[in-house]
Amino acid sequence: MACILLAGCEVAEVVVDRYRSLTPHEAYEASLVEAGLSGTALGRDWTRAARRATEEPHVVELPYREEGFIAEEEPDAVGYRFSIQRGQVLTLHAEVDSEEATRVFVDLFRVPEDEGGALRPLLLTDTTANGLVYEPPRSGDFILRLQPELLRGGRFRVTLTLDAALSFPVEGVGIGAVQSFFGAERDAGRRSHHGVDIFARRGTPALAASDGTVSRVQVTRLGGKVVWIRDTRRGANLYYAHLDSQVVRPGQRVLPGDTVGFVGNTGNARTTPPHLHFGIYSRGPTDPLPFIRTPPGRLADMTVDLTALGGWGRVEEEGIRLRSAPSQRGDVLRELDRFTAFRVLGGAGDWYRIRLPDGRTGYLAGRLTDGVDAPLRFAVVAGPDPIRARPWHTSPAVVPVEAGTALPVLGAYGGYLLVEAPDGHRGWIVGDR
Repeated sequence: MACILLAGCEVAEVVVDRYRSLTPHEAYEASLVEAGLSGTALGRDWTRAARRATEEPHVVELPYREEGFIAEEEPDAVGYRFSIQRGQVLTLHAEVDSEEATRVFVDLFRVPEDEGGALRPLLLTDTTANGLVYEPPRSGDFILRLQPELLRGGRFRVTLTLDAALSFPVEGVGIGAVQSFFGAERDAGRRSHHGVDIFARRGTPALAASDGTVSRVQVTRLGGKVVWIRDTRRGANLYYAHLDSQVVRPGQRVLPGDTVGFVGNTGNARTTPPHLHFGIYSRGPTDPLPFIRTPPGRLADMTVDLTALGGWGRVEEEGIRLRSAPSQRGDVLRELDRFTAFRVLGGAGDWYRIRLPDGRTGYLAGRLTDGVDAPLRFAVVAGPDPIRARPWHTSPAVVPVEAGTALPVLGAYGGYLLVEAPDGHRGWIVGDR
């Protein structure tokens, strides 16, 4: 059972300074210092893992789902970097399966526009039955970090989805009914369009797109019959124009989906087919399209074998590409040698997130990988040379092996062979044998 610890609660993104409260992650790190654990090898590894997760996050496209594994004996953290456009809402759902009570720290950071600037944790508000919800006040890149406390781990699942911040404001039609867009020229270029036009039959209900209060119900020269709704949560005013009729009154509270009027062509739209002019004003006119358009994409079906999580795998061919993201569009980090062995850290769609023996992480297409259950061959130990934890000569010994022992070879890396000892332990021996 895991306790998911989030980075605080506030109404909006705030300027973070030295007077703010510590996030749960920061408080836990401070407790390691107080307990004298920050200077231990485990404590240093935990801090380094947290920093590496934000300095070298995996770049993913939303929506995104991953099932992963964090080993209890090896401090680790995972970071994901992604983009969110203003008008979109992020929903985060994370859970961890662990035999023991485990605290898992979940932190969301905005990437500063100056890439050299310090990351600042975002303080979040809304939690729903579907998970944590965050709506950014401006577009940007973000980093999500997950990290369990020391000596804790297990399998985890994380799902990141995007939705439109507002519900669609016309009944029975969708984004395809938007035929005139924000910024389009009007009056021979003397002004620009400060909204979107959503075309529908006369009398189609125009709907409240958010919780709010009706602030004005008017008849104007340009807009004809109009309704204004104050969305206090976003500090925005929603504008409905060219209505055939209005059915709300000033001061009335509305919920998403409530009818505020009916589509028409009043005002300066008398010569056009019936439509709703829908606008958003928040410190000036704002493009409504991202607020009402469902973001593209869908969650990929999980096709990789999740029983491989936490175990070893290998590639059978030369030149298999390790990528920065679970996509053929991801940057190529490295081309792997034949039989390169790796640990399987996560699965996303038809990709594995893996870690090489040197610590480098990335994604491999699942169809290009294999398990290590079937030995490649056997290697005979010529002398008293122990199996080591990692593929270099200074690595700690895992288990001694008697000369003449034939060991099954499961993979290779950097001149070393991944082998399995008679007692079942896996580790590395020098490869030239």
